[in-house]
Order: sequence, then C-alpha cells, then structure tokens
Amino acid sequence: MSAFDSFPLGQPAFVTHVLDRAAHLRGNDEKLFALESHRDARAYVIYRDSLVAKQEPDGPRVLLRIDEALKFGANPGTIFLGLRDGAPIFGMGIAAAAVEKLLTGQEAVVTELRGMAMQGVVPPEQLSAIAMAKSMVTWHQRHGFCANCGTRTAMKEGGWKRECPNCKAEHFPRTDPVVIMLVTSGDKCLLGRQKQFPAGMYSCLAGFVEAAETIEDAVRREIFEESGIRCTDVNYYMTQPWPYPSSLMIGCTARATSEDIVVDRAELEDARWFDRAEATLMIKRQHPDGLAGPHPFAIAHHLLGRWVHGEDNAGA
Repeated sequence: MSAFDSFPLGQPAFVTHVLDRAAHLRGNDEKLFALESHRDARAYVIYRDSLVAKQEPDGPRVLLRIDEALKFGANPGTIFLGLRDGAPIFGMGIAAAAVEKLLTGQEAVVTELRGMAMQGVVPPEQLSAIAMAKSMVTWHQRHGFCANCGTRTAMKEGGWKRECPNCKAEHFPRTDPVVIMLVTSGDKCLLGRQKQFPAGMYSCLAGFVEAAETIEDAVRREIFEESGIRCTDVNYYMTQPWPYPSSLMIGCTARATSEDIVVDRAELEDARWFDRAEATLMIKRQHPDGLAGPHPFAIAHHLLGRWVHGEDNAGA
C-alpha cells in the first residue's frame, strides 16, 4: 500500500480515532500514576514538529514504553491521552539537549511527523493520538506561565489544565479554527500556491477564523482577501485536526460570483482557475507541466478530490 492509498477520499490524516480519551480519569492522580506504571503503558515523545522513535529491524517504532521514553531523555511529566484497548497512552516532551545526545547514537531517530505520515511510515490509525500528543506538548511548552499574573503554573488533570498557584487562574489548551475551502465556478475551481509549497503544487485557500466571525463569513472574507474573488453558497464538508501547532481545519465549499483574480502577493505566490480535467491530472500527479494538487494527508486533497469525482455540486 502506498502513502497515497493510506488516506482514501474522505479520510485525511489525524481523523481516525482509536483512543478512548477517558476524561473521567484526568482528575484522579492516584489512578493516573498507576496507569503510568502499567506494563502496557506507552508514550509518544514529541520534539518540536518531530517524533522520537526507536530503531528496529523493520523500521522506526514511535509508540514507546515509558521506560524507553525516559531512557531516551524524555521529560518525566506525562500527558494522559487516553486508553487504547485498555492500555494507557501518554504524550511526553523532550529537551533539545537530550535530542542532541540521541542523535549521536544508533538506538533512536528523531523524524519530522509530517514526512513520516506522508510517506506512510506511521500507521494512519495512530496519527490522531500523535496529533493530540503534539498539540498538548506544544501547548505546555508555550504556556508555562500564568497569563494573568506571570507566575509559573503547574500541570493538572493529566496535563489537560495548568493552574496558577498564586492567583488560582486555570488555563486550558486552545484550538484555533481555520477555514479551508474549495471555490468553484461552473466546471472550474480556484487553487493557489504559497512560496513554501513544493514546486508546482497548488492547494485550496485557507485562513484563520477571526473573533466574533462565523465560518461562512470567514470563508467569504479569506477568499476575497487572498484572490479578489467574491463567493456565496458556503457549505460545510468536514473537519481535520491539524497539530501545527493546534488548529482545526474546517473544510468548506463555496460558489464564486466573480472570476477576475487579484492575488494578494503577501499571502500567495499565485492563484488561478483549473478545469476539472486539469485538476484530475494534478491529483493523479500526471499533469504535463508537473503541477500537482495537495497530498492526501491534508483535507485540501479531499475537498479537491470530492469535486473532481463529481460528489460536490457547489459549482453547478
């Protein structure tokens, strides 16, 4: 099975849930300590946008025993992610110094998560739990001090809350909503590319939802700001958790009411209309000019693929 086959239409990365979050256990410190020492306890160790994996004959293993994670230098504080078939799963961070030491040996590797997922190295059914671990570890690393009084906060409830010992403020993980949309006009769709994209790649336009803004308004605003296109008939498709660092991609479709593109060069390198035949070749990686659509790892591929296969009639 190729990496492309790992994400069939409608199933991008990070959406296949295999964990019982078991939130009722988060407030029970005694139970959590017992779970952490359970023989079946496992952990994902996160370093920035990468995973620490143990080298084995058949390839890297990313789900580590707690003792393996600690041996590699992972921070002792664990984040309780939930239960998989009754076995406790945790997330753990690791310091840069420990990673540097790891890289001098042969027992472990530190590999970028996105690349591992896109290449099919990590089983798709593990990606949702990994996304949870990555988002939570990043949140703890970035929010160690109280936003109210500046005091160092403490991890509580299995890592799902930080509490200030001074002013008693409680701090919870945040998720940032992002709209990502395929805009169509008849038999054409609008795609754009950013400078950091791989050569020849075009994708759906996207942007953060602002304060006091509806999803529909965010779709219309972002499309107009980035491409100058006005649109209507906004419809919801599906969501994708996106742990970079912790967003929720809200997939939508919309119908254009204008076609004259005015690219915001601060946001996009290019934007253009593609007909259905050309978009099909881009998805198949068969475009004669080497143009390509987004990888099936991302929700943008599924928005485009759904339209290519005629399952979305927003542009009719």
